[in-house]
Amino acid sequence: MSAGLEKIRQIMADYLNGQGVPAVTAWPMNPRQERKGPVAVVSLQGCKAGPACFQNYLGERFDEETGRWEERYGKRVQLTFGLDLYAPERGDGEGLQGAFDTLAGALLMGGPEGLELLEFSCGATAWDSENRRLKRPVEAVCAGWLCAVTDGGGGFTDFELRGVAKQ
Repeated sequence: MSAGLEKIRQIMADYLNGQGVPAVTAWPMNPRQERKGPVAVVSLQGCKAGPACFQNYLGERFDEETGRWEERYGKRVQLTFGLDLYAPERGDGEGLQGAFDTLAGALLMGGPEGLELLEFSCGATAWDSENRRLKRPVEAVCAGWLCAVTDGGGGFTDFELRGVAKQ
């Protein structure tokens, strides 16, 4: 059974790319191409899951596709994303600052569907000698829901990440 978090790094990277922030996931299966400008590297640094209600029961929902009622269960999750920004070693970091400004705007104005931004922070730009790049550490803490549905026999189907209500 899936825990529902397998695709969360890619969801965040896709959202950032759609908002004008070049982004890739950390630890890809294949080698990455060299980039000429700043890029955000998305990692999942932490996950806290807790009960949402009694026995994690969220209630029933009618599934129009199957024509039957489903019981839904879930947990509230808090996800900590690493969104570290890297830029080529040339230059004075101005491009990195511009990428950070765009990234901050993208997160503060909404974030990916289903995730609510709780906290956002960054560190100072520094030289990363191991990667020969300028680096600015960025962290975003988001809240969401992991929800599962029971099948006809009472067993759980896979969990999936669901959203929180946007204000």
